[in-house]
Amino acid sequence: MDTSANEVQFPALPIEEWEDTKNTLHLFLQIVGKIRLYYFPRKNHWWHAPLYISTHGLTTGLIPHGDNPFELEFDFINHNLVIKTGHGPMRFIALRGISVSEFYHAILANLADLHIDITIDRPDPYDVPFSKEPFESDVAHSSYDKKYVHNYWRILVQVDSIFEEFRGRFTGKSTPPHLFWHHMDLALTRFSGKEAPAREGAGLVEREAYSHEVISFGFWAGDENVRAPAFYGYSAPVPEGLFLEPLLPAEAAWNKDAGMALMMYDDIRETGDPRQKILDSLESVYQAGAKCAGWDIEAFELKG
Repeated sequence: MDTSANEVQFPALPIEEWEDTKNTLHLFLQIVGKIRLYYFPRKNHWWHAPLYISTHGLTTGLIPHGDNPFELEFDFINHNLVIKTGHGPMRFIALRGISVSEFYHAILANLADLHIDITIDRPDPYDVPFSKEPFESDVAHSSYDKKYVHNYWRILVQVDSIFEEFRGRFTGKSTPPHLFWHHMDLALTRFSGKEAPAREGAGLVEREAYSHEVISFGFWAGDENVRAPAFYGYSAPVPEGLFLEPLLPAEAAWNKDAGMALMMYDDIRETGDPRQKILDSLESVYQAGAKCAGWDIEAFELKG
């Protein structure tokens, strides 16, 4: 793959250039994500909570609502939130130039106008370090840089495709690639089928997420601690000897403090074949975790 193709599929995403926008978008995602969480039928490991990559951005998928199901889709090409209903009418909310408060009230008003009465339980940010302000009164977060939002989505499209290819190699229980609005990361998780001991001090969310042994993989755009986009991978529980296992490609390394493998996006985005490097990293993390935890690697491998 030439570098010009890399720039289209794996564009630059420096966190310093769009952090205010990223934080606003994160809160937008949490509002929409909470609607899906509360109105979509419950699934194990919080699979009813995330959002999914779509042809224009991110979507809740169809949410049941009697005879009037609906869908909320972030359109990162035209930069609107699109509300679609089973009865046909649609509504559009512009993402640029509005605060979190305006976005929150606009969603509720438009849904009500479409005869969908929604109440968001706990309408405030969930575990984000940059805001504790309830959605309805947050006028501070209103940045929206179209270029970087679009770049972020273009990366997610490529990573989603790579995760789907990697997912297809595994015959055991696996999540689809999905975006958790908690930390704004695109994640994929494989399960051994074995129950895991409860983590000491774990809350409801963590207990449900890690009720069984997992090896998990993801991509996120960076945060207050990791100041650049990165791919990650980890095993839970952490098996003995995990951090002694070799990783591929050369750009990937174990971060013992974080308890996971990390590979920085900028280290591979302009290389000859970033897609293959990502696949190599995913496979390497899986092989290391599965070996140390005693998974039946051969039995889980898709043959043919």
